[in-house]
Amino acid sequence: MKQYSVPYKTNTDWKDLPLIRISEGDQVSGIRAFAQLLWDEKAFYVRLWAEEARIRREEHGPLGMPCEDSCLEFFFAPCPPDRRYFNLEFNPNACLYLGIGSSIRDLTRLVPENAEELFRPEVRMTEGGWEIRYRVPFSFVRRFFPNFRPHPGMKLRGNFYKCGDLTEREHYLSWNPISVIPVSFHRPDDFGELVLEGPGGAVK
Repeated sequence: MKQYSVPYKTNTDWKDLPLIRISEGDQVSGIRAFAQLLWDEKAFYVRLWAEEARIRREEHGPLGMPCEDSCLEFFFAPCPPDRRYFNLEFNPNACLYLGIGSSIRDLTRLVPENAEELFRPEVRMTEGGWEIRYRVPFSFVRRFFPNFRPHPGMKLRGNFYKCGDLTEREHYLSWNPISVIPVSFHRPDDFGELVLEGPGGAVK
């Protein structure tokens, strides 16, 4: 199981933060993806970006399916051993699929009326691909996990993904390896470990 120490920062300055390489799975020529994650008392802050020359961005709206396009995803289980996780999937139009469940079999799609205000997604097209940044407020997490109280040293489970169901080259990449074929992202058993650091990098 891979582990990532989530820096504590009071501003979203991504410079010099450790990289997550989303590189497990069938490699597709010309596609690479990365992530960074940080936190403070109010939220997680997520940065995901992909290097891909041929970007598909067809899906829009609250009921769109971003996984059919060029898509970057963050799944996390806030309160292990509770197996329920959130999955946040975005395409380059900031089209969001937000779900909660313990597997693909009981996954429920959530459609907040104020999703743009809540998560504040920001998409930027780059010379060789695209990038998205957003936040996950802890007040939102506590709607479903009332006892969620992040603190230094806390260990969560999660994974980061890059996919494209209908892109020119169909692809499925992850940070922590997936142990089943055909590939399914909705497997808490295949999540990595996210350890929250405190100020100055301390974890206790």
